[in-house]
Formats: sequence, structure tokens, C-alpha cells
Amino acid sequence: MGEVGLRQAQEKMRAAGAADVAIRVFTHYYRLLESGHQGKIPEDDIEPVGDLPHLDHLDTDPDARRAALAETVVIKLNGGLGTSMGVTGPKSALPVKDGLSFLDIIARQILGTRRAYDVPLPLVLMNSFRTKTESLRILGEYDGLAIDGLPLDFLQNMEPKLLADDLTPAEWEPDPELAWCPPGHGDLFTALVASGTLDALREHGFRHAFISNADNLGATPDPRIAAWMAEHSVPFGMEVCRRTRSDRKGGHVAVRKSDGRLILRDSAQVADEDTQYFQDISRHKMFNTNNLWIDLDRLADLMAGHDGILGLPIMVNRKTVDPADPSSPKVIQLETGMGTAIETFEGSQAVIVDRSRFKPVKTTNDLLVLRSDVYELDEAGELTTKHEGDEPYVDLDPEYFRILADFEARFPAGPPSLVAADRLAVRGDVAFGKDVTVVGDVEVTAPAGERRVIPDGTELR
Repeated sequence: MGEVGLRQAQEKMRAAGAADVAIRVFTHYYRLLESGHQGKIPEDDIEPVGDLPHLDHLDTDPDARRAALAETVVIKLNGGLGTSMGVTGPKSALPVKDGLSFLDIIARQILGTRRAYDVPLPLVLMNSFRTKTESLRILGEYDGLAIDGLPLDFLQNMEPKLLADDLTPAEWEPDPELAWCPPGHGDLFTALVASGTLDALREHGFRHAFISNADNLGATPDPRIAAWMAEHSVPFGMEVCRRTRSDRKGGHVAVRKSDGRLILRDSAQVADEDTQYFQDISRHKMFNTNNLWIDLDRLADLMAGHDGILGLPIMVNRKTVDPADPSSPKVIQLETGMGTAIETFEGSQAVIVDRSRFKPVKTTNDLLVLRSDVYELDEAGELTTKHEGDEPYVDLDPEYFRILADFEARFPAGPPSLVAADRLAVRGDVAFGKDVTVVGDVEVTAPAGERRVIPDGTELR
């Protein structure tokens, strides 16, 4: 049935206008799946990483920093919707600080860095069809952000979801769009080529790309890393942080025993019997922030030399065609992660960075911390903090706080002060009044079936 399913999927992609290189990449992963590949990386095949350089210890010259930044482009992954928080439209359009969205703050960060270093520093979004229009509208409000001859965005590719029982492309009449999926953010490399963006950037003299998620406002282009990449001819650089208990399920870097190369192992690549090793933060100490630096010329050479197929490790994602309907047909989504390209580039490096460069907003827990007084936003879009130590750990009851509208209804006067907090856990239906302050380690509970209101001006200890 495999060849029939593959042919049907190829025809479906071709009819939808998919680029030839995108179809070739999909075909590569379809055949891997059909031959039984599950993308698992056994613990016996890897060993923990040794010493890595730290950003604060990179010895780079100020003139070299500016010169390297002048050849750098910033690419933001912006294909995601805020569906996990009940939001429609681009997640990056969500107001997150002082009434500004992720994209507003990113635009200010780019313009501020341009002024500080007198460099062009283009911003390019990898959008999806669902995020393109609104995202470009927001960026269009910033004069001078776009650079002549370069696009402000390019589109990620789409591929068919495959029925789990026979690997033919899924169809779903109630919502035909649900029969399609993005191929994971490893598609970045394919989409850069298919859209012509890679060629355009290189033709304009840009040598390096700094790539990160749009929901991570700590990911700003650091000129020290740009200079380090240029000085040492690093083809691929990954920013990593030390893992904590909250990072046990996140992808970690390791060394492959067979060839000594750095690799990234995500949770989807871990066999059940190796879970204990994967989650052992004393063994595998560094996790991937998804802040990546890439030599664009080396990327172009690799893509050209492999017919557009980098050969990133496959990730087999099993879901239902309608994620909100567990009774809908079971499907397989073929995905790759862009961080796994660390094993593809010979001479790849990882650099340790502080947690300040990793502030993703995945849940309303993260959003509360970002909106609170833990962080202040300056005119250049930089986030600063007066909070000592790790940022507060927030754990809001998902039944009442997961959806953004419910979350905001329970903080009608804005977030409580968290600058003196270590932890805030909320259990049950709790609403917060104005000027509430959290100090130290606090857990708030509401009686079953009732709403508890924290009065204005309360100090919780």
C-alpha cells in the first residue's frame, strides 16, 4: 500500500502548489517511515557532552562584533497559533507586556539593535498561511523595518497527514485544512530554499542567520555570538542552557559515540526504556533553547549537495486528524526539528547561555510571569528584571486558567506583584483583586465549587 499512499500524497502536494524540493523532502521521510524508522536514539549510542564555552567568556573584539552583526539576519519562527490558550490567530499577536504583542517587542528589539550598532539587521518571519496577514500588518506599523530587496517573511511548507492504518493521505470533510500539517520547524531549511529567501539573503551579503521562536523574547541577536561564529568559522551554533527539574522533558544535547558529533535528542526520539536517562538532569545537563546560529553559505552548500534533503532525524508524531476530536481517524505526522541539524553540519558547536535568553511563553503560567513586575520593558524592547535568582515558578489550575479569556477574567486588574515571589500555585477558581503582592512560596486554594476572590491590596506569603 506504501507506493500507492506515497503517490497519492505527492499528487495532493503538487495540486496544492507545493515546491518540488518540499515534495522530495516529504518523499524521503515517507520512505523512512515505511521502512520502519521511528527516529529513536538509544541511550547506548550517546554520551553526555563535556565542557562547552559560555557566552560570558567568549573573547571577541568590539569591532569584530559590529562587523559580524552587519552580516547577520534575524529569522523568527512565526507559524504558530495560540490554540493551546484558546486564542485564534497568530500567537505572536497576543499582547504580552505593557499592551504590546510579541511582534511589537521584536520589532523594537530589531530597530534598537540597528541603532546601537549601525547595522542593517533584517528581520524575516517564517509564517504559516494562518499567521501571514495579521503578522505583516503589525510589522507594517514600524517605519523602516523592511529592507529593500528582502522579504519580511516566507511561508513554511505543508504536507498531508497520513492515515495510520495504510499511510494514505487523510481527508477530513468537516474541515479540509485539518488534513494538512506543517513538517515541524526542521522545515525551515527547505522553506528558505523553496521561497528563494536563502538566495536573496546571500545575494545581499548576509552570511549568518540568528533563528529563534517568536514567543521567546529573550532571544535577541547577541553580537558576541555573531563574532564568535565568524572568527572560528562555526557552521552551526546552538545556544544551550543548564537543565532544571522543569526541563526534564525538553530536548538535550549529547555526543554520538560513533562519530563524536554533537546531536540533539528530543522526547519523541526516546525509547520507553531510556526515559529515566533522558530525564536525568545530572547526566544530560544541557537543553536546546532553539536559539540557533547558521552560516548561510554552508547551509546553501549542504542543501545543494543533497538535492535539498538535509537528512534530519525523523520524528513520527501520532495524533488524530482533528486534535480536538479523539474519535476522529488516527494519523501520522512526519516532522523534523531544526535543532537536530546540529549533527548535519560538520564542526557544529554549542554555547552555554544564561536563562535570560530563554523566556518562551507556552502557557498562561508563562504569560503571567511575563506580564508581571518580574520584568520591565525598555524603549528598545529589552526585558530587564529586579527579581533575584530563577524567575518565579507559577502553576495555575488549568481548569480555570488555561484558556486566555478565563485567565484574564481572573486577573481583571492585572497580574499580582511577583518580583518577591519564588512560587505561586493556584488550585481551584480563584480571582485576584488589584495590587495583590506575592512573597516567597505561596499556594492559594478555593473551596470546591466556589470562587475565591483575593481582595485588593492583599499580601500573600
